[in-house]
Amino acid sequence: MARLGLCLAALCTQASAGWQEDIGTFRVGIVAEPGSGNTIAGLGTLNDAFAKALGVKVEFFVARSYPALIDAQVSSRIDYAVYSAAAYAAAYERCACIEPLVAPTDENGTIGIRSILVTMSGRLASASDLAGRRIALLPPDSMAGHQLPLASFSPNGRRLSGEENFFVSAQSAQSAEAMLADGSVDAIFGWEPAGPPGSSQIEGGTLQRLVAAGVEPQALSVVWRSDVLRFGPHAVSKLLDPEPRQRLADFLTGLRQSDPALYETLETHHLGGFTAASQADYAAALSVVRALAGMPPQQ
Repeated sequence: MARLGLCLAALCTQASAGWQEDIGTFRVGIVAEPGSGNTIAGLGTLNDAFAKALGVKVEFFVARSYPALIDAQVSSRIDYAVYSAAAYAAAYERCACIEPLVAPTDENGTIGIRSILVTMSGRLASASDLAGRRIALLPPDSMAGHQLPLASFSPNGRRLSGEENFFVSAQSAQSAEAMLADGSVDAIFGWEPAGPPGSSQIEGGTLQRLVAAGVEPQALSVVWRSDVLRFGPHAVSKLLDPEPRQRLADFLTGLRQSDPALYETLETHHLGGFTAASQADYAAALSVVRALAGMPPQQ
């Protein structure tokens, strides 16, 4: 029995070491900040930290754009990539071989945003009461004010085109808010911060902006909310061995506490720390990508 136990222990040790030999060099992909060429600040420090966490050699691939990053991961030239939500969804549509590992949060607990349809003084009774109404729609580059609504808001059971006669074009969030306040439109698409499931409402977004501009809070109401668009994930191959996957998850979720400066080198926009993420967190992002591509909604 003792000899059997030693043999099993040896086999387990060999299996544990096998993933490191199989990987050889672990390749991490990240997009360069605009104007920074093909490098990022603190790259050497990040490389050393990932190598220490994994116990293998690590190389960083700094892409000039998200399309270049997506191409690198779906063609298996990198093992791990740092995405925006929309870029991750585009990558997943090309190859369902990847999945989220972690995603950042804000210091107030925000994990993403929702698009909301805001009305004032009861001008829009419900999200289906659109006959004769006027709704401000922001330009196509607005996620909360255009892309999410057209992908997710379907008052008649059909995805909207943006050409409906109840839409009124607004050139910016500020102009849409002014139009709602002066009665030019009955409702506007805006945004609100979203916390984890079951958390209390987080202040901020369009409602707070309207109140700051002088609108009475009790005059405002939200008649529709989209699903949460979570902040962009760090994604890995679905085939990645469970041990390096767990090492990465432990390293990243503990990074803000263990090394705040390194955390802010890796994540410059959302400073609340990384938490576990899953494919379900990016359903809204996938809806946007499919809508932009003219694809039918997923059933």
